Parts: sequence; C-alpha cells; structure tokens
Amino acid sequence: MNDYIDFYKFDGAGNDFVVVDNRHERRTFDEALVARLCHRRFGVGADGLMTLEAADDGLDFEMVYYNSDGRIGSMCGNGGRCISAFAYLLGMGKRLHFKGFDGPHDAELLSWDNDCRVGIVRLGMRDVAVDGITRVLDGWSLDTGSPHYVQRVADLEHFDVVGEGRRLRHRTDLFPQGANVDFIEDLPDGRLAVRTYERGVEDETWACGTGVTACAIVSGNRSLLTRGGDFRVDFDTTPSAFSHVMLTGPVALNFTGKWKIQQND
Repeated sequence: MNDYIDFYKFDGAGNDFVVVDNRHERRTFDEALVARLCHRRFGVGADGLMTLEAADDGLDFEMVYYNSDGRIGSMCGNGGRCISAFAYLLGMGKRLHFKGFDGPHDAELLSWDNDCRVGIVRLGMRDVAVDGITRVLDGWSLDTGSPHYVQRVADLEHFDVVGEGRRLRHRTDLFPQGANVDFIEDLPDGRLAVRTYERGVEDETWACGTGVTACAIVSGNRSLLTRGGDFRVDFDTTPSAFSHVMLTGPVALNFTGKWKIQQND
C-alpha cells in the first residue's frame, strides 16, 4: 500500500470535502485519520471526507461519507453531487448510479467547465413520506437522507445560527440521534434563504444538500439561496409522499494533492 493518499478537494456551494478513490487500495479510514485530514489548521481542511468504493449490482460506485469529526455520516446531498463529478473525472460518464448511506441514487452532470473545473450536478434524493414530517417546537422534523429540523426565523442574516443550532441539535429528547438544524426566511425576490448548523461538523456550513431539500419540501419553495450559492429542488407531490426529488446546484474542484501517511495514521 502506498505511503501517501491521493486526494481531490471539492466543494458544493462552499460545503467542502476531501474525496479519495479507494476502489483499489481499500484503505481503512479510522476516526483519527479522517479528523486529521479534515482539520482546517493541521490537515487539508473540509466539512467531511468521502471515499469512492467499488460496487456491484450494476452500480457505478459506492459513496462512503465521514463527518469532519471522523465518524461515519448519513447521506450528504452536496457530497453526493461532488462525488458524482469526481466519478465523471475518473471516466465513469455524466450519468451515474451509485449507492449512498440511504440506498441507491441517480446523478447527472449537467455541465462541466474543464478550464475552471466547475459545473452543475443534479442528484436524485430519497422520497419523503408525508406522515414522516412532524411539527416540532416552532418548526418541522423530517428525514431527507439525514435528519433535519427546519424553523422559520426573522432577520436570518443576523440570526445566531451557531448558538441556536447547537442548542437544538443536542435536544435528544426531541432528536434522539441528533439533528441538522436549518433556519429559513422568505426573500423579497421569491427565493428561500437557508442557513444550516450541521451535526458532525458541529458548526454552520455554507450549504447543506439534504438541508435545502428538507427546507424546499416543508416550505414548497423550489428556489433556495445558501451562503455558498443557489439551489433548485424539484419534486412531485401526492397525498402520501414527496417523490422524484431532485437536488440541483454548483460543484467545483478546488485542488488535488497527496497526504503523506505518518506513523500515527
């Protein structure tokens, strides 16, 4: 096994990831190694790490996602979009079918600029049952591949997202596994502004794919603005479910590099 890790650094609207092709080396990524890679002072720096693994059953690959604290995470929408762009760069084509934490996903690279290494990726998300959306406190609780709590607030720009998000995220009486916390506000131009505190990162992130999906579903607004950029979330509605949920937004390849394996890695 090599004494270094080849990595790619991607972001999806500022939600950033270290991405590794692990199909051949099958390296084990323990909590300490992931946390070091994601550390913004002593590592590459990222909200999370993803490995692209070999898959069977007609799938192109399997996505394994780790939060920046080193622990295995649930589904990450922006991560799924970024790893799909990565798969395209590995030669897998513009239409992908892969396994995520919550099951199979389809993705499509809608555009890609080789010079700037930026593009737009659309990702199919899981269906959300209507009876899986519950009123909690002043907002809504639902699972879009990761658990979310969504709450409307006034003056979102100056709202204490970190302080209030951390408090709600640890309300284990309401969210036994913890929850990502999204705050929303309607904008004059018709879009929905979203800011998210993410569990596992334990901070505000510039965007959250499962978060904007949750916010679109509970608000009915399909055009959303995060700190990192614009998103579109499309879905069909029936009396029982939100289905054919599609998350569309920007992706960028920031840089590539090699991580030297140290003795404690």
